[in-house]
Amino acid sequence: MRNSPKLIALNIVAVLGALVMFFPFLWTVITSISPGASLSSTPSLIPENPSFSAYTELFANTPFARIVLNSLGLAVATTVVQLVTSSLAAYAFSRLPFRGRGVLFGLYLATMMIPIQVLIVPLFVQMKNLGLVDTYLGVLLPSVASAFGVFLLRQAMNSVPRELDEAATIDGAGHFRIFGGIMLPLIGPALATLTVFSFMSSWNSFLWPLIILRSAELKTLPLALAGLQGQYTTQWDVMMAGSVISILPMVALYLFAQKYVVQSVASSGIK
Repeated sequence: MRNSPKLIALNIVAVLGALVMFFPFLWTVITSISPGASLSSTPSLIPENPSFSAYTELFANTPFARIVLNSLGLAVATTVVQLVTSSLAAYAFSRLPFRGRGVLFGLYLATMMIPIQVLIVPLFVQMKNLGLVDTYLGVLLPSVASAFGVFLLRQAMNSVPRELDEAATIDGAGHFRIFGGIMLPLIGPALATLTVFSFMSSWNSFLWPLIILRSAELKTLPLALAGLQGQYTTQWDVMMAGSVISILPMVALYLFAQKYVVQSVASSGIK
């Protein structure tokens, strides 16, 4: 009972923080169903004549369905590839002893400090030499490996008792059986966390698709949203409708994997 005032205060702060973070999304939804909305209009949480005409116009006048499928396909492919490469690399760094393992892992993590802007030119030249400009494969290849994913999964694998490996080895299991039958089931929360981060990173990617893609039919969602901004005027209800559509898959994915994300962060020691 002595801590009840403190807990009440913390709950109030948490609720206020949640409302502050939720308000931009609420405002986006309200603007999307307010015909003729503009940034200079008087703020109102209750639209006068709510309508879904902005969504209808968005899909009628632009190939938005194809654009959403483009982003969805790239996000799913990127997520699957990163899960495979990161889990295999994490197992090697966690369970396979070899000379220079710590140094190599440190160098691999150091790549996280290199901003993507520094790599744009050499990456574009490499994709051009491979003939992958204006292709989905050209968008996908630079994101095949994830240093953060390897770090996250390695931390999770380090928490798995090595006695399980030894017992499986005595039973005749090899590395691939230990990896698939023991490691992957036990690091499910970390895999779910990496799934969320990988999907969100690909779904929101703007700079690299902008550089590598040229055809209008290959555009991703962030590029299409940027194209909705007019040179002199912008239909903010239509643009906010596109923003709502872009947010919904990420919200659904995070809500589905929220429990696993919390478990993974708590178990991996990430602060």
